[in-house]
Amino acid sequence: MSQQRKQPIRTCIACRNTSDKRQLLRIVKGPDGRVECDVTGKHAGRGAYLCPTMSCFETAWKKRSLDRALRTNLNNDDYQRLQDQFGTLIESGVTGLGTVN
Repeated sequence: MSQQRKQPIRTCIACRNTSDKRQLLRIVKGPDGRVECDVTGKHAGRGAYLCPTMSCFETAWKKRSLDRALRTNLNNDDYQRLQDQFGTLIESGVTGLGTVN
């Protein structure tokens, strides 16, 4: 009688759709204040989740959702750097945390 573990559910900060944690990409503000994409989902710090699509990232940028979710002020250079990281992850086949196609 082994019980199946519940899968953690997270919400995309841009489109507000809920999904399994492993299907979303995490952006984290670490203890040092640096904001970056977290492929493993295990970096320490405050995190925010986005669907692995550029449209969700662009919506989060336009609405400044990352600023609110991470409780920080990001400038356009920070968003551009994150967009480059995010795009690279999507192109490389990362569909979510810790999974590669």
